[in-house]
Amino acid sequence: MRPLAVLAISCTIAACVPNVNPPVAAVPAPRVVQATASTEIAFSQRPASPEPPAGLLNAIHALGAAFKGEVGISVRDIDEGWTVSWEGDALRPQQSVSKLWVAITVMSAVDDKRISLADPVTVRRSDLTLFHQPISASVGKEGYRTTVGGLLRGAMTRSDNTCNDVLLWKVGGPSAIKRFLASHEVDDVGFGPGERDLQARTAGLTWRPEWAGGWGFLKARAALSHAERRRALERYLAAPYDGASANGITLGLSLLARGKLLSPSSTQSLLTLMRSSKTGPLRLKSGLRPGWTLAHKTGTGQDLGSLSTGYNDVGLLVAPDGHRYSVAVMIASTREPIPARMRLMGNVTRAIIKTAR
Repeated sequence: MRPLAVLAISCTIAACVPNVNPPVAAVPAPRVVQATASTEIAFSQRPASPEPPAGLLNAIHALGAAFKGEVGISVRDIDEGWTVSWEGDALRPQQSVSKLWVAITVMSAVDDKRISLADPVTVRRSDLTLFHQPISASVGKEGYRTTVGGLLRGAMTRSDNTCNDVLLWKVGGPSAIKRFLASHEVDDVGFGPGERDLQARTAGLTWRPEWAGGWGFLKARAALSHAERRRALERYLAAPYDGASANGITLGLSLLARGKLLSPSSTQSLLTLMRSSKTGPLRLKSGLRPGWTLAHKTGTGQDLGSLSTGYNDVGLLVAPDGHRYSVAVMIASTREPIPARMRLMGNVTRAIIKTAR
């Protein structure tokens, strides 16, 4: 097993598991440039769409090919309509990136006046999940009183698993998120069974209610053999329960930025939270330059020995002149150390900025 100290560093940086601008008119259907391991470049059948910068295509291809691990990269120009990607269509673990879709579904319910951000919520001990959940320190015998807005802030700025799970079930559970994504044609973005079941299944376990907020899960996972955990992790990586493609995620982010998912006020509120995120400061954000902003959401999966999974960062990158890009870097699995993973993400941001028109 990797030393616990490294796992703790990973959790601190990722804040997941141990280890804007106003909407504009619709843009043309995207012209996709897909770079693959065989260096094949495929174009869609819409020649009227603007061409992506050749320098960016070359840079994304080089970054994806050089990285030692399974990675998907997607960069989508929201205002011009083109997309450049490396292995961008493969489904990869989202982990806490999926909190983004919960947040959007919550804000849609706010727009429909089915709930309000001011609605009171009491978080009980039975609601606690596992791994990163700062709210747990406030949950006493009588629970912790907060609001829907407070939970949303915790989920999006601190990647609090319990805040997210309470919101998830308040808006109808995983089926509600899947319906929202399907009805808004956010293709190739799935949604898992919720934090507790997702992490338990990934480890080769079945969640037990008595594990909520305690050490039961970690003890049960530690009792498994390395072979059992490896088989469970391999199953997850082969067909992620929360799988999404990098291209699917940048599509969803583009629809959000263009005002196709939420009202203007809800869009701005959510993007403000995403810009305030405390997680992953050395991932995509490490490549920012003065005047550029990033509204983003990180994700980090479980480790097994030297293998790390679901190490992600996705977001909306805005240039000083207001030009917008959606970007996703999804590392399904790798044995590269954390600095190398963060450097890849920062280099993707740097490549976009360098080649911006």
